[in-house]
Amino acid sequence: MTRIRVTIDISASPAEVWADVKHIDRHVEWMHDAEAITFTTAAVSGVGTTFDCATKIGPLRLTDKMEVTDWVPDERMGVRHAGLVTGEGQFTLESSADGGTHFAWEEQLTFPWWMGGPIGGLVGGQILKLVWRRNLKLLSARFI
Repeated sequence: MTRIRVTIDISASPAEVWADVKHIDRHVEWMHDAEAITFTTAAVSGVGTTFDCATKIGPLRLTDKMEVTDWVPDERMGVRHAGLVTGEGQFTLESSADGGTHFAWEEQLTFPWWMGGPIGGLVGGQILKLVWRRNLKLLSARFI
């Protein structure tokens, strides 16, 4: 299992940041690797919501099948990955001293054998860390 964690400080309150990130279908606007999100449940938010995320990193394309497992407004959103890459992830939003938000994105992922398994996870984890840092910069820029 590969653990990936990236963080950023955003100059907006947790309530303001949550008001944006709670719209899962809009994650494609700030996630460079997410091409499209298609809901597979009638619900589009909250625990139990499922969706497919068409993902592209370099030449690699896959459908990330996800289910929302945790949903606390203004605090956190958790997901379970059930596609080719499996695992769990979470966004957490914490108030910072300046009234902004400390936003953390953490994932624990297992890569299939044909992606190199644990060794592929080490390399893939470093690539995802770079991509996700860029994503968080794009998210933060939405509040400037």
